[in-house]
Amino acid sequence: MRKRGFEIVTKYKDEGITLPKRKTGSSAGYDIEAAKRIELTPHKVTIIPTGIKAYMQQDEYFGIHIRSGFSIKQAVSLINSQGIIDADYYNNLENEGHIMIAVINHSDDVVIVDKGMRVAQGVFYHYLTVDGDVAGDGAVRQGGMGSTGV
Repeated sequence: MRKRGFEIVTKYKDEGITLPKRKTGSSAGYDIEAAKRIELTPHKVTIIPTGIKAYMQQDEYFGIHIRSGFSIKQAVSLINSQGIIDADYYNNLENEGHIMIAVINHSDDVVIVDKGMRVAQGVFYHYLTVDGDVAGDGAVRQGGMGSTGV
């Protein structure tokens, strides 16, 4: 039985996407790369496609964090501080679970993100539920990014 991991979304299957990897034995995060070259407009939010999706257990989520080097050197951050990829985001009908990184460029200059640049890192987390609530029970996700509770 598969517990957690990564796959390439269909749209990017022939685009040379690298699946996330941990760089050292003690790294908590899996480095996530940009799937294509993209320009980050000054003071605007831009979505960086990754070409990947993540599968995990029902009581887990995949937390997205900006890479510190990218953030500090380029003056960018995640627009929502931390992205949360729910287990049921995987293979959703709208976008197949494509993980996209929403960043804001705080600088006055355009920032170029090249294909393959490591822009974020993801950590798998286990979460707890309250009495009477069970992870995986409830409504079925109908959409992609930003669709929970819509």
